[in-house]
Amino acid sequence: MASTSPGYGITIRVEGSPDTNPVALATTVITGAGATITALDVVESLLEKVVIDITCDTIDAEHAEQITAAISLNSDLTVRKVSDRTFLLHLGGKIEIASKVPLKTRDDLSRAYTPGVARICQAIVADPSDARRLTIKRNTVAVVTDGSAVLGLGNIGPAAALPVMEGKAALFKRFADVDAWPVCLDTQDVDEIVRTVQLIAPVYGGINLEDISAPRCFEVEARLRELLDIPVFHDDQHGTAIVVLAALRNALKLVKKDLKSVKIVLSGVGAAGNAIARLLTLDGASNIIGFNINGVIHHEMQSDDAMQQWFIEHSNPHGFKGSIGEAMVGADIFIGVSAPNVLTEADVASMAKGSIVFALANPDPEIDPVIARKYATVVATGRSDQPNQINNVLAFPGIFRGLLDANANKISDQMLLAAAAAISECVSPDQLNTSFIVPSVFDPNVVKAVAAAVKKSV
Repeated sequence: MASTSPGYGITIRVEGSPDTNPVALATTVITGAGATITALDVVESLLEKVVIDITCDTIDAEHAEQITAAISLNSDLTVRKVSDRTFLLHLGGKIEIASKVPLKTRDDLSRAYTPGVARICQAIVADPSDARRLTIKRNTVAVVTDGSAVLGLGNIGPAAALPVMEGKAALFKRFADVDAWPVCLDTQDVDEIVRTVQLIAPVYGGINLEDISAPRCFEVEARLRELLDIPVFHDDQHGTAIVVLAALRNALKLVKKDLKSVKIVLSGVGAAGNAIARLLTLDGASNIIGFNINGVIHHEMQSDDAMQQWFIEHSNPHGFKGSIGEAMVGADIFIGVSAPNVLTEADVASMAKGSIVFALANPDPEIDPVIARKYATVVATGRSDQPNQINNVLAFPGIFRGLLDANANKISDQMLLAAAAAISECVSPDQLNTSFIVPSVFDPNVVKAVAAAVKKSV
């Protein structure tokens, strides 16, 4: 059975007669149905009834319904209420605006607002660069999306994308004290996206592009980088690539292999896959064989998209034209940013000794990590319930912290490499093992190290 997750946590209010021991009955039913109980509270205890709240993690929404149904089938138990803990957390949103200055007296108002604020406006007119020093621009990032490629949900639109962008903004604040704000655009036209971001840019010190589908995301990023005097970062591309490279550096140490000589099979050559390939190539990789939904990518192909054409020209140096299963034979590394169940057990078994598998499709990876670990030395996923989670939160907070602190105008490849090196070095030689190739997202040293590395490379 798949693992339970706090993302599908529920609280069930159950009532029963004291004579029937409802606590024991309910917990037996819940655990028997495969849920993980995380808390139990007796809400009310009377002679005629006992009311209890049982909090448990389930596998998915369907499993949560099965748990509730199983309790209801017991004639000695009555389900009074079921609360989805994830929905409760999102009620009213996850972020807010708060004032940094006191506004308690007339003196406060005269400095923060009129008449004093006019002096600040005049200072910025005289020197526009003062906007970074004297306004929220100094520490503020726009998290911009069109809702066209949200998580594994696809093109769900700007309103449905908002919870993800809110979450991203909350992560910025939690890990790097960066004030970020979601900007969900009701258009998927490249020209309109570029123009809109250009128009709102004066408020922000950086732009974080998020969940914009390929190939449009490449053009949006490229054009904005040309137009704006603030850094523009597409996290789905570069954040993923940075953390993959960081994890791969440490994994290669464990298997005693060199990036320059390994054979890498890459499944998924969209925004993330392309960026991963580019960054690995910059760091010395020379034998990457990529697969998309149509099969292997080779030099005889052509594409009108510049990013895809780059991949065609810089991958598959030996002209391999077989299936992904055939490519896996003797491969040192598999990196998946594609879809569930792309690989079979036999595929992983056929890899070279000391193999590395990064199955990053989320929530369901390219192969079950439990199966992959039977053959691969190091296995990583995108899931928080598995060891070695490749999580972009290791990268983007520190990157923007460093960019903002440095008053940076642009992002360079050297910054990306520096960020990857900083993340990998947060795992000390004493800590490094097959189940710990990247630091915890809650390690406070990560943001500091990444920010310092980025600032130094500006």
